[in-house]
Amino acid sequence: MQNKPKYNITDWLPTTQKEVKLHNWDNLDVILFSGDAYVDHPSFGPAFIGRIIQNLGLRIAIVPQPNWQDDLRDFKKLGKPNLFFAVTSGCMDSMVNHYTAAKRLRSNDAYTPGGKAGFRPDYATVVYSNILKKLFPEIPVVIGGIEASLRRVTHYDYWSNKLKPSVLIDSKADLLVYGMGEKPIADIVRLMKKGVPLNSIKNVPQTAVIVSDKNKIQKQKKWEQIEINFHEACLTDKRKFAENFRHIEEESNKVNARQIIQKVHNKHLVINPPYPVMDEKEIDATYALPFTRLPHPKYNKKGAIPAFEMIKFSVNSHRGCFGGCSFCTISAHQGKFIASRSEESILKEVMQIEKMPDFKGYISDIGGPSANMYKMKGVDLAVCDVCVRPSCIYPKICKNLNTNHEQLTDLYRKVRNSKGIKKAFIGSGIRYDMVFDEKNEIHNLQYAEELIRYHVSGRLKVAPEHCSDEVLHIMRKPSFKLFYRFKALFDRINTKHNLNQQLIPYFISSHPGSKVKNMADLAIESKKLGFHLEQVQDFTPTPMTVATVIYYSGYHPYTLKKVYTPVSEKDKTSQRNFFFWYKKEIRNEIVNTLKRNGLVDYIKKLQ
Repeated sequence: MQNKPKYNITDWLPTTQKEVKLHNWDNLDVILFSGDAYVDHPSFGPAFIGRIIQNLGLRIAIVPQPNWQDDLRDFKKLGKPNLFFAVTSGCMDSMVNHYTAAKRLRSNDAYTPGGKAGFRPDYATVVYSNILKKLFPEIPVVIGGIEASLRRVTHYDYWSNKLKPSVLIDSKADLLVYGMGEKPIADIVRLMKKGVPLNSIKNVPQTAVIVSDKNKIQKQKKWEQIEINFHEACLTDKRKFAENFRHIEEESNKVNARQIIQKVHNKHLVINPPYPVMDEKEIDATYALPFTRLPHPKYNKKGAIPAFEMIKFSVNSHRGCFGGCSFCTISAHQGKFIASRSEESILKEVMQIEKMPDFKGYISDIGGPSANMYKMKGVDLAVCDVCVRPSCIYPKICKNLNTNHEQLTDLYRKVRNSKGIKKAFIGSGIRYDMVFDEKNEIHNLQYAEELIRYHVSGRLKVAPEHCSDEVLHIMRKPSFKLFYRFKALFDRINTKHNLNQQLIPYFISSHPGSKVKNMADLAIESKKLGFHLEQVQDFTPTPMTVATVIYYSGYHPYTLKKVYTPVSEKDKTSQRNFFFWYKKEIRNEIVNTLKRNGLVDYIKKLQ
């Protein structure tokens, strides 16, 4: 039996004044406020950024889930930092965390001990930043994380049903870091350590700032600029808002992006281009930081943290996604270019997991946003340098994309053959369309066989999302015919190896472009396939996606043509009902919907 590591309280970043003293620190350089409980694990952004800042030689503390409703003692308890306050809502947008697609308040929070709700405010980034600005007006505030990242420019906020300006405006923060923040935070810290004040740092890549005078916008020499429709114009003309998004998405995913400028409230929002994707050495170094991989001991008697329980025995092999799905925010935050860890780094983390308390030999996941994009990139990177496609695999897989799964298959074999591993499952969803890419079909089919034979925990998750080619086109997803092809492959491999495993498809209702007929077709396809659907959701408009822009404006940002979208609760409920065609209690509602829409012929098909 391997020795399990023993930790001291100082192995975590400090969260209280007492813990600061135990680190033998008499002051702090950075204090980070987070909407999540503090889990010292590389899958949790606040911990990741905290460790990056610590590794740069700074003294940093984390204040997790501060109370914003009392005398604000949590915001005062550690005093003033030498450099800046950092603020994040946590691993989720606080509004997505709080509310369902029907805008109903959720009863739980996966990032809080015991799954309890109510430990962070709505619009947490704005609330935390405003409190700090009021209490300590002289100390700069840097905001980051998914909430700030996806609200960096004029955006539609589903929960208030209105357009909002960059979160920099409402939060009064001094600087915004978007995307995965290691590189910009490192450069900001290096400049501040040299004595450069934060209010002078305005041209670091992958950051956004508000500038009062357009003539004082800072840029690096190689940067070109693009000015998009100003915020107030978007408020009065939804088409102008839609026009903006194409530029925002393209610049977020270009190798040589332009600096985006948007006038807002007689000032100027400046969004600097992103950094190049991290190389293997850089990303390995971040995962080698001294994470305990455990929640802070302060939570030991407060119940499990559901989000941690879900990923504690998982390994993140890569980040980024080139799928470009129109309802997804991953490329807007992580980018479309893949940053992959080395096999050595991943296997080292597997060895760490083997030593964790209560590990029984089962890895829950080896993956990323899409599990099978590991090590994938363009064959000729010069082609990628001038590409503006939001997706590398839609409408067709790019001829320049290397979709060879061989390295990933080798990684799976090495993980499952590791001494302390009984099984290594793939819990992340896979892009099954890449399995059938003819350029690498032999290796990719070998990958599929290895995956299905050895790495499925009884249920493999895939995301066709819909069956209608009309809707799938708007979603930027492949034809449903490929799902049938993958299901046949899945069934064939299961039969070959005498396995009894299920394919679990994900579907979305009420997506832009989806009509009642499309949902009725999906119900018929589900019945034909024998699926009683479980993994389904009603489309939720979240900032920084094509689908959200269509939902709010009515226009597709790339064609500027009108697109139908179900918006009323009645229409959305009618669409969602089709997922459950097999339930007697809602059959009458489905029948009435079909009759209202002149689809009487469908009634018999769903009996």
